[in-house]
Amino acid sequence: MTITYTTDMSGVDFDALRQALIDDDFHNGRTAEQYRLSAENSHTCVMAYDGARIVGNARMLSDGVCNSYIVDVWTHTAYRRQGIAREMMRILESHAPGQHICLWTDDAQPFYERIGYQRSRDTLYAKMVGRWLQGR
Repeated sequence: MTITYTTDMSGVDFDALRQALIDDDFHNGRTAEQYRLSAENSHTCVMAYDGARIVGNARMLSDGVCNSYIVDVWTHTAYRRQGIAREMMRILESHAPGQHICLWTDDAQPFYERIGYQRSRDTLYAKMVGRWLQGR
């Protein structure tokens, strides 16, 4: 198995990404078009492929100066613990030199701690404006 990575989203089949996320029980309700817009409006995205099959993705939002936020990190269950998420994170980090990178996770704390992220003492605040995914 050879995993390839790309940050070029021009050839991504977002219908296939959506279906892969559904099949792996990682889908959050976005349409293929919403996944495309999410990628288009991100600072950097990375996709991991096994041949033509999408097996991982991750995105970074950034002001390009000092602050970045990582979202949507996913590796297909059958491909986990093979370094794919680690490599996607390395690729994202390489696009944010000198920036403070933060992220939120509800179940992957050990992974992020292994790759150098530290739990913050700050409190995470969140607010939903309107209804989920109803902004467009």
